[in-house]
Amino acid sequence: MPSAHQQTDNATRTVLEQLPALTHRGLVVKAPPGAGKTTLVAQAAASLTRASGPCPVIAQTNSQADHLVRRFADDHPHLRIARFTGVDHATPNDLQTHTGIRVGTRIEDLDRTADVIVGTAMKWATVTNRQWPWGVIDEAYQMRSDTLLRTAHLFGQALFVGDPGQLDPFSTAEIHRPPDMAHDPMNSAVSVVLATNPDLPVHSLPVSWRLPPSAVPLISNTFYPHTPFQAGSSEPDRTLTFSNSGMRSPADRVIEHAARTGWALFELPARITYDVDSEALHTTLEIAERLLLRGATTTCEQDPRGRALHPQDIAIGATHRIQVNHLQALRARQYPDLHGLTIDTANRLQGCERKITIVLHPLSGRTHASAFHLDAGRLCVLTSRHRHACIVVARAGIAELLDAHPSNDPAHPGAASQVADGWEANHAVLAHLTEHTVDARAQPGRRRG
Repeated sequence: MPSAHQQTDNATRTVLEQLPALTHRGLVVKAPPGAGKTTLVAQAAASLTRASGPCPVIAQTNSQADHLVRRFADDHPHLRIARFTGVDHATPNDLQTHTGIRVGTRIEDLDRTADVIVGTAMKWATVTNRQWPWGVIDEAYQMRSDTLLRTAHLFGQALFVGDPGQLDPFSTAEIHRPPDMAHDPMNSAVSVVLATNPDLPVHSLPVSWRLPPSAVPLISNTFYPHTPFQAGSSEPDRTLTFSNSGMRSPADRVIEHAARTGWALFELPARITYDVDSEALHTTLEIAERLLLRGATTTCEQDPRGRALHPQDIAIGATHRIQVNHLQALRARQYPDLHGLTIDTANRLQGCERKITIVLHPLSGRTHASAFHLDAGRLCVLTSRHRHACIVVARAGIAELLDAHPSNDPAHPGAASQVADGWEANHAVLAHLTEHTVDARAQPGRRRG
């Protein structure tokens, strides 16, 4: 059987070789977490530029666009790179001062002097008088279908690259869809494209280079039933050890369990708290603090000799902005050693990678399981950012909550999401975490899991 590197190389080569001779309007590549999506986007755009001239690259957010520009500049320094941006976007200084990158707000100033032009979908939608042979759409599963409609005139053919297990597109406005509408404008661009073009070639990247072997079976089976993948690393490659002894506190027990198994659920007593649970918020920060105080060291393929864990290597994921705001305020007041640690919502953590993630469970402390909190994409993002271990903090009672509120979302005809059913996904993840539960109330020696 080919090695993980060979499988990735073969999949990438197949896509790149198919593009120049493609007769279809597009090609789709499904990429699970850490599968090399950004690398493929850069390679494909560079290849298309050589074959057919300047290539637009469409990202979904400004941060994603800025990241892509950096990757192009690092991996393909021979290309002339342009960052197509809005007048109100504060372009990072490193991009503005880079000699190989040109930044502009008008396509007329960029399209004749650049090989690759990177901008957000909303910025590209303002262009009406240009067309290119090819376009590359990054994070295509997070692109709304109505946004694709506003940009599809820009290119004759398109490469869609994205992660089908992440959060579907969202809107801050309430969308009331007529029941007889063929395609919901809130569906992802890829879902609608495949529904209307069923013969479009679809490929997938088969290896995650981010997730450790302990995480891949759960994430692949639960969130990627149509796109299975394997881990690029082996168990001996990824270790998490501590140089300082613990105090046998609940926080110590949970990080020790996570170090051994890659997973841990820190279960607080059942209580209705809704969005702001002060005890749970403190607990996530205390766990991060204990990781650093214990002198955590990680080894992996990138650092086989070991590397001390720093705050920048840890992310805390939450569901709501109010939780993030409270966590940031708590850190500033009581946890100064955690400066540099990432705290954000699942929506903003998409694309993020850290050695350790600490997750405040979306259903913790709630009275009912709404569609928002059940969203499988949200749970997938929160549980698939880590290279070594994921620690979940939650109130007891989530299983009972799920059983009391089964999924009853209405079904509409049209393009279906590739994301797993939220109710089933939450049950699957919780069943797995039950085997890795550390009860906050248990005395030393009485740990479950």
